[in-house]
Parts: sequence; structure tokens; C-alpha cells
Amino acid sequence: MDKVIKVNFRNKEEREYLGALSLLEISEEFKKYFNFPILAAKVDNNIMELNDKLEHAADVDFYDRSSVIGNSIYSRGVQFLLIVAVKRVCGEASVKIEHSIDKGVYCELEGVSLDKNMLKKIEEEMRVIVSEDLKFTKLSVARLDAIKYFKKKKQKDKVNVLKYISNSFVNIYRLDDVYDYFFSDMPYSTKCLDEFKLTYIKDNGFVLSYPDIYNPEVTLNYTHRKMIFNTFLDYTEWGKTIGVSNASDLNQIVSTGKYNDLIRLSEAHYESQLAGIAEKIYQHKNKIKLVLIAGPSSSGKTTTAKKLEIYLRSRGFNTHGISIDDYFVDREKTPKNAYGEYDLESLNAVDIDLFNKHLTRLLEGDRVLIPEYNFVLGKREYKKKWLQMKENDIILIEGLHGLNEDLTPSVERNQKYKIYISPLTQLNIDNHNRIHTSDTRRLRRIIRDNKTRGYNAADTLRMWPRIREGEEKYIFPYQDDVDAIINSALAYELGVLKTYAEPLLFSVGEEDPIYPEALRLINFLRNFLPIPSDDIPRESVLREFIGGSCFK
Repeated sequence: MDKVIKVNFRNKEEREYLGALSLLEISEEFKKYFNFPILAAKVDNNIMELNDKLEHAADVDFYDRSSVIGNSIYSRGVQFLLIVAVKRVCGEASVKIEHSIDKGVYCELEGVSLDKNMLKKIEEEMRVIVSEDLKFTKLSVARLDAIKYFKKKKQKDKVNVLKYISNSFVNIYRLDDVYDYFFSDMPYSTKCLDEFKLTYIKDNGFVLSYPDIYNPEVTLNYTHRKMIFNTFLDYTEWGKTIGVSNASDLNQIVSTGKYNDLIRLSEAHYESQLAGIAEKIYQHKNKIKLVLIAGPSSSGKTTTAKKLEIYLRSRGFNTHGISIDDYFVDREKTPKNAYGEYDLESLNAVDIDLFNKHLTRLLEGDRVLIPEYNFVLGKREYKKKWLQMKENDIILIEGLHGLNEDLTPSVERNQKYKIYISPLTQLNIDNHNRIHTSDTRRLRRIIRDNKTRGYNAADTLRMWPRIREGEEKYIFPYQDDVDAIINSALAYELGVLKTYAEPLLFSVGEEDPIYPEALRLINFLRNFLPIPSDDIPRESVLREFIGGSCFK
């Protein structure tokens, strides 16, 4: 006799079912609470696909594309949809999914010449597949059998990545007649994937765009950010030059014990960017008086600012660092966010008038008493920190709002040199599993928070959505108005981050609401072999996160 299974949905509704049902069938009862098709379920704090069956009483929640988890599943589904459409339209041609760009991912078609007409046919075929309501099927297969299959299909990237996975069995997904390896969950059907766009860029490159959590209802038109795009492209080409494009390339180097050369190459590449920027500033030394550095969390802004100071001094400049934080308004005047907390990320938390008054006086050669903010008391203090500019002096400002013209309206644009910094990784798991830039930053932040602030991994993961909200609001809208971009990604770093972050992620309890995200990162890190940190230079930007930096 079938047993009765009780389902508790968000502590709002309880339902009883006779016998085991798929989560897809159960989700039909609760879709009234969602604006978009349900894509996955959380069952007693475990993320499950809708094709899975529920066989016991459980607390259940669901996700659509407006959630972080649902949107991640949606993006993977659309990417697999693209892979199948390319096969239908272009035969033996293949698609390589490179990196995130704007609100989508940059892709390249290999084995055929791409133009706008062909891209239109691919997009039309994607919509046909959506209408066909094809099911995503997950198959658990022996890893060695999967390797044999992908060898036969001449998909070397899949063969190589599976070589370094220790699991006896791996999950392979089938859509239509295409089998592919993905290390994370998929939607149940193509009919859920009703929003996307393809935009032709140049040569064989194009962008696949889809809704994000900030605009889940529609796919925004792609905005081509030339400097960001070229930075990614340059780093991708550099990765190919040194033979590190996918996780398996990195693992191959680690497995032979020859990672020291890669560390040195990566550090030299990062340093070359700073040297180039210092040279450009020197070429305009009679005009540039203000260097502003900004970027999302855990980009390495502090180390980069200090290293850039050294490069500028080597070119004959005297440098002075000013912290925007020292110009915060008094605590009681600080605006509050939607959660009722003091919003220190808001531009209105800064005394803009005083900041610009001081900048104006400094650029005129006056001697100015610079404040220091006492975060315990919540107010500015003045402790005889005087500053006066001379002919070859430059002010360096590193902070959240550095790219926003509203921070420094008193200084003419041609007197400012704006730098955007972010770890724009060129590395991917394989040709169809990309690495999110935000995941690199998240891992960096988990390690640093634990070392310097006493936070555990769960604390940082809980904070991350609000950190991302601030980046979307205060940093990304201004990344076009920059003079230079520094890519702080290091080709070897994920092997090092694994060594430090993995134990911290295992500390997150299975009952913690943030556990699914910790588990996703653990599964992600399984694609990399560990790299010891002994040979990483003390001045490396990575030392800002793992410790041992010579910059204090």
C-alpha cells in the first residue's frame, strides 16, 4: 500500500500525496506563487531537479529564474539549448562557451564560418526546440565509460576534464540526441526556456543573452563594452599562448609538478598591466592629478593601488593615498538601506561637498588637514594628517565610487585617470562549462573574511547577495567611463583557492540555509587539483586574500 507523503511548502501550505510523486508534479500545486516557470526544488535543504521523485515527508521550496539558484539553472539550460541548435543547423560545427559579458555569455563557433544570417537560423532553431518541449535527461554513468564516449566523439576537452575527477560515476545530460557533461543541475524541459537573444559580434563570435535576477522578466539588449570585451579577449589569447585555457590544462601542469613557471608567468602578466598604466599616466603627467581605482568586491584593489604607487614613484611621481571612507558623514546622517541598516555603500554616505572642497584646495597647492573616520564612534576626527600637493604629485583614490563622476565633480575629467579592476578569468572547466568571475571573487572573499575578520564561510555566503546588489548599483553602471582595465585574475589561482577555501566550505552545516551554495562551490572546486602557496610572491595580489602579503 502506498504511504502518505506530507509536503510543507515555505510553512505556508501543507499538502498530502499518496505514494511517491515527481517534484515536477508537486510543483504544479504551487506555481501560483511564482511569476515564471519553476526550474528546481529544494527538499530539506538539498537542491533537486524536478524530474526527481519525492519519497518521504519533507519541507519543500521551489525556484524560478528570478532566484540565484533558478537563474543559474536557466542559464545552463539555455546554453545546452544553444549547443543542440548549433548541431542541427551547422552539423559537425561546435560552440565554445567562453565567459560572461554584459547580461550573457560570449561564445565562438568552431568548424564553420559564422555570419549574421547563420546566427539568426541558430536562434530560430533554438525557439523551435523550445516549442518541441524536449526533456533534459540525467544519466549517471561510469566515469571511464564517459571518457570512452567523448573520445569517440573527439571531444578532447570533455575527456581531459573527466580524467582529473575522482568520482567513479559522473552525471551526463541528454537533450535531443546530444549527450554532454555538466557538473550542475538542469531544467526539466526546453519549454521553460522562453527568453534569450543571440547577438553577432565579429568573426565567429557572438553573445548569448538571457534574463538575470535583476531583470527576470525580459532579456535586455546586449551592450557592447569594448574595453571589457577586449580585456577578456586578450587574456583568453594569452591563456592559449601559455597553454592554459581549461581546467584540465591547469591540472596537467599541476600533475607534473611544473606549476612554478605558471605562477611566475601569471605574476609577470599582472605586473605588466601596472607598468603599462604607469607609462600612460607618465605620458600625461602635466594633466593627470587624480588616479581613481574601483571594482567589485575581492578584485584586489588594495594591493593593486599600493603596487601602482610603486610603479608611479619609479617614474618620478610623488603619490598620496586618500581613502573615501575617511569622508563618511557622521553615523546619524548615514542613509539606511531597504533592510533598515546603515548603507555605507551609498554615495550619500560620503560628505561629497567636503571631499571636493579638499580636492580643489589640494590641486591649487593649499595645505589641507585630512580627516580620519572613527568607525567606533561613527564620526570624522582630525589628527594632524596634513597634505599638500607639489608639481609631480598625484593623488590615488581607491574605493567603491571611484568611477562615478558624482564623487569628484570639482575635478575636470582630463585631470582624472580611472581604473576598473576585476578578476576576469579566461579559464573554463571545458568548452561548455564556464567559470563565473563572481565565483573566483566569492572564494577569495571567503578566505580573506576567515583570516582577517573571523567570519566563517557561511557568514560570507550569506552576505554575498547584498554585496552583489551594491556592485550592480554602484560599480557596474560606470565601468564604461574608464581609462584602463586591470585584470587581476591569475591563471593558477583556482588551484590555490581550492586549498584554502575547500575546508572552510565543508564547515557549513547541512541544516544551514546557505548549505546548497557551499555544496555547489565544493563541487565546482572538485574540477581542480590543489596548488600549494609556498612559491607565490609576497607582493602577489593573491596574498591579499590568502595571507602573507608584504603590503600591510
